[in-house]
Amino acid sequence: MATSICFVFVLLLTCTLHANGCYTSIISFGDSLADTGNAKLLVSEDDMLPHFLFPPYGETYFHEATGRNSNGRLIIDFVAESLGLPLVPPFLGGARNNSDGCVMEFGQGVNYAVAGSFAMDSLISNVGREQQDTSVSLGLQFKWFKRHLPSICGIPSGKCF
Repeated sequence: MATSICFVFVLLLTCTLHANGCYTSIISFGDSLADTGNAKLLVSEDDMLPHFLFPPYGETYFHEATGRNSNGRLIIDFVAESLGLPLVPPFLGGARNNSDGCVMEFGQGVNYAVAGSFAMDSLISNVGREQQDTSVSLGLQFKWFKRHLPSICGIPSGKCF
């Protein structure tokens, strides 16, 4: 039994080491399980501020609330780290400055996930209730991606893949 567990561990470690360096970016879609700050950027001054903008959210790793629905890092953060990539920035944050003061685009990844998102646009209207927290569906995240794709690839979106 112990030999089997050791073998699986070594196998997984080898696979992870082999994958490191193979990927140059991460593109993420989803809800609060993957949102690295888009929901935070959608909050207007008139809205009641969501719970994830206050401690204890963010205290464990970032030492402040970052808009993540976690007190530390998300799975997407660990995936990026294991692939040797930086943390994936939120799409709605746009270009940002890195620690050297240089403007960074989304060359090594972008995150379209928004806390409270839902998968099907028709789901909310079919059950007869209005959407509460967000108006961002998976379909809208895909639209953002499609519009943004030429700037990620540097060529027209139809020729990226």
